[in-house]
Parts: sequence; C-alpha cells; structure tokens
Amino acid sequence: MNGIVPSSIGQLRELTVMYLHGNSWEGSFHFHVRPEWIPPFNLKYIDISNCDVSPRFPSWLRTQKRLRNIILKNVGISDTIPEWLWKLDINWLDLSRNQLYGKLPNSLSFSSTAYYGDFPCSFNVTWLFLGNNLLLGPIPSNIDDSSSLEVLHVSGNLLNGNIPTSIDKIKYLIVIDLSNNQLSGKIPKKWNNLNQLYAIDLSKNKLSGGIPSWMCSISSLWHLILGENNLIGELSSCLQNCTELYSLELGNNRFSGEIPKWIGERMSSLKQLRLRGNMFTGDIPKQLCRLSHLHILDLAVNNLSGSIPQCLGDLITLTSMALLQIEFDEDMTYASYSDHMELVLKGQDMVFESILPVVNLIDLPSNNLWGEIPDGITNLSTLSTLNLSRNQLIGKITKNIGGMQGLETLDLSCNYLLGPIPPNMSSLTSLNHLNLSHNLISGLIPTINQFLTFNDLSIYEGNLGLCGLPLSANCSNPNDQNHKHVKDEEEDDEDGRYMTWFFLIMAMGFPVGFWAICGSLALNKSWRHAYFQFFDETRDRLFVFIIVNMARLKRKIERIGAHG
Repeated sequence: MNGIVPSSIGQLRELTVMYLHGNSWEGSFHFHVRPEWIPPFNLKYIDISNCDVSPRFPSWLRTQKRLRNIILKNVGISDTIPEWLWKLDINWLDLSRNQLYGKLPNSLSFSSTAYYGDFPCSFNVTWLFLGNNLLLGPIPSNIDDSSSLEVLHVSGNLLNGNIPTSIDKIKYLIVIDLSNNQLSGKIPKKWNNLNQLYAIDLSKNKLSGGIPSWMCSISSLWHLILGENNLIGELSSCLQNCTELYSLELGNNRFSGEIPKWIGERMSSLKQLRLRGNMFTGDIPKQLCRLSHLHILDLAVNNLSGSIPQCLGDLITLTSMALLQIEFDEDMTYASYSDHMELVLKGQDMVFESILPVVNLIDLPSNNLWGEIPDGITNLSTLSTLNLSRNQLIGKITKNIGGMQGLETLDLSCNYLLGPIPPNMSSLTSLNHLNLSHNLISGLIPTINQFLTFNDLSIYEGNLGLCGLPLSANCSNPNDQNHKHVKDEEEDDEDGRYMTWFFLIMAMGFPVGFWAICGSLALNKSWRHAYFQFFDETRDRLFVFIIVNMARLKRKIERIGAHG
C-alpha cells in the first residue's frame, strides 16, 4: 500500500482509535496534515508506525484530551518533543526510531528516537519507549518520581554516567532496558525493591564490577542481558536462585573461572545461554545437557578445555521438531520486552529478534577443546548451526553426520581432523555454509548435491590430501578411491584410532614426564642433591674431556706442521 491518507478522515467525528500499524507498505505512505488542523474527533488510541508523518511533531494531538496511548514509531519526525506532551494523561508512549531533538526539563537526560535533550521524570506514563535516539547526559538521580512506571526502554542513545540507585524506588517496574548507551560505573548494589522485574537489559555499555546479589532474589526474572560490558569475576552462586530464567546473556565481558554446574542443575527453563568472549576455563559441564529447552549454546572464544560432552546429543529441543509456543499474560508482560540476541553465523555478527526462538545453534570455536567430535552430536537433527572451529579436535569427521538434516552452517576449520569427507555429508541438503579448511582431511571431495555449490577454494584450503573439484589437485583414480572409502572403512577407522591415541599420548606424555622428574626432585631433598651433584660431576668431566682433547689435537697439528 502507498499513497496519502485521504483528507476525508477529518469527517469521522466518532473516531476514537487510529491504527496504521503492521502493514507492509510498498513505496511510501504519508499522513500529512496542516499544522493548524484541529480534528473533529477525540481519539483514545493512536498507533502510526513505519510511515511518513512529516518532520514536524503532530501538534493536533494536543487537542486530543481523551488520549491514553500514543505510538508514533519510525514515522520520520524531526522536531523537538513539545512540553505539552508531558502534561497529557498518557498511559503508553512510544516515540522510538525517529529523529527527535531538543531539550526538555533539565531533571532528566534520556529519550527515544533521535532526540537530543532532557526528559521529565515526573509524569503518569506507565509504558515508556524512547529507544534509538541521540539522548545525551546522565540518567537523573530523581527518576524515582516516576513511581507509576512499569516499562522503561531508553536503549540506543548516548546516555552516560552511572545508573542511579533511585531506580530502586520504581517498585512496579517490570522491564528496564538501558542497553546500547555509554553508561559506566558498577551496577547498583541495592535494587532490593524491584521484585517484579521480568527483563533486565544493561548490555552494550561500559559497566564494570560484578553481578550484584539482588539480581539473584528476583524469582520472576526471565531475561538477564548483561553482555558487551567490562564485568569481571566468577559467576556468583546466588544466580542459581533465578530458576525461571529464560535467557542468560553475559557474552563479551571478563568473567573467569569455570562455567558453574548449577546452570544445568537449577536453571531448568533456560533456552538461550551466551557466555562467549570471556575467560572461562575448565571443561564444558555435562550438566548443561539437562537443559531440555536449550536451543542456543554459545561458549565461543574462552579458554575451555577437555572434550566435547557426548551428552550434548541429548538436548531434547535440538533432537526433534517442537512447536513454538509463546503464551502471553493478560497484563501483556511478555510483550513489553522484545527478546533479541547477537550471534555469529557464517562468520558474521547478526542480530536476531523475532525469529530468535527458532534459531538452533551450538557455537564452541576458539577454545582449547580436544578429542574427537562426539558421535552423539549427530542426534541433533534440528540443529541449524554447528561451529567447532579453532580448537584441537582430532580423529575423523563422524560418519553419521548425514543425520543432521537441519544443518545449514558447519564450521570445522583449524583443527586436526583427518580421513575422508564422509560420503553421507552430501545428503545435508539444507547445508549452505561449509568450512573444512586447515585440517588433515584427505581423499576425494564429493561431487553431488550441496557440494556442487561449494566452489570456494577457501572451504578446503590447508588440507593437502584433498583432491577433486574445485581444487586443482586431481585424484589418480577417483573410482578406485570411492570404492576404497567404502570397502576399507574399518581399516580407516582403525588408522584414525591409532592417530587419535598418538596425539593423546603426545599431549599427555610431556606433563607426565615433566612432573615425574621435576616433581620427585621438588619433593625429595636427598634425590634433589644427588641429581644436581651428578649433574655437576658430569659437567666437570665433560669440560675436562673437551680441554684434554683440544690440547692433544693442538699438539698433533703442531707436529704435522713441523714435519711439513
């Protein structure tokens, strides 16, 4: 739909609701009226989104004395927010994604849309959406005057300074979204009165310190989003009290220590776990396999070690098709926060919002994981993205990988995988992104189904034993090789096991040998003295041996010279 709203709308004297939202406009859709226009109707509700309202803030709204809900989202307004707006008895105000600017009362400095200026802290609005603007300055310390506020969205501005502790006095608050600003300092330690919070989003700021204990006492909390900050320390055990948590996003901070086992033991409702870009160490806890609703597991770019748990293949949500069920409360609590997450797919950072519930991902790259790829992971038939790159994985690509029919992205690059590409990998008809580079893979590249589209040489580079298109290396006898891959599969598996044990023994041999010698010397004083005495005597004998032989050699050379 495109065009202009007809002027005849001004004749609808009984109009109380104006709803121009949720359409897919083709071209442009305009809602232009004269600045001095006074409509004959008296609206209670107006929702105009994603169309052109004109650069000026619609002054005719001032005449709508019964107005309770105002939604002017992404409508191209480039103007100041008029002071009369805050005097209206508004319950729901959404001015996000515009180009508003100007200055409001100096008591507050945040807004929505592209707005410069301050924002009053005392008014009757209950749901306030002012995101994606250019608001400046700190959040005022007297924000608690807005005691009726339930939803506060001011993300995507230029707010700075500390988060005021006075927010604790907004006791009915269910959603607070201060993300994507320039806030600094620590998260307030005493927000003990906010016991109705459903979502906390403080991501993409400059916050430091740890996670305060008050967050652990909110039984109603579903979303805890603290990624992209400078938070440090180990994860506090008190977080295990958040048993209803749906999404835990702590990525790209400086958290350390081991990933707690209680995440899998206590957070049974968890669906999305993002801990990438931290300094976690130790193994991947097997308890995470108990999270029957988990469909996003992002542990990339840490210092994790050990093998990939075999039980990851038991994640129920990723093993069978499940109907997407989202229930909404009568108070629309769930609609007050739009769940979103930034994930890395196909090597690119991508933000997922509306389709996030159907994104199925396991992302474990850039760690120190070793061992073979567990065969059980092939049970995850609905997994769409699997990234195990830049680890120390060995052995062959599991021969049952063809069972992962939902796989769209597979990255196994920069490991020590060997053997041929399993023939049934060509049955992954949904696969559109593949990276097998920098391994020890050998043999003929499949030439059917999806592999006909994988013509980028970088997919296979660094595997000197690979041959066939699109590489320039030709296989000597492709038919014989295909026959050998089937006939000698058991022999290849045996070779793979030998190589696996070879790498494991090498990895284990050094620390065992080192501590067997150095450890015994450190613990036994008499052995230590005997060892160093032996070393000193051997050194002296070697020195004397060299000096004596050099003297003999010198005399021999002199005699030869004299006779010559």
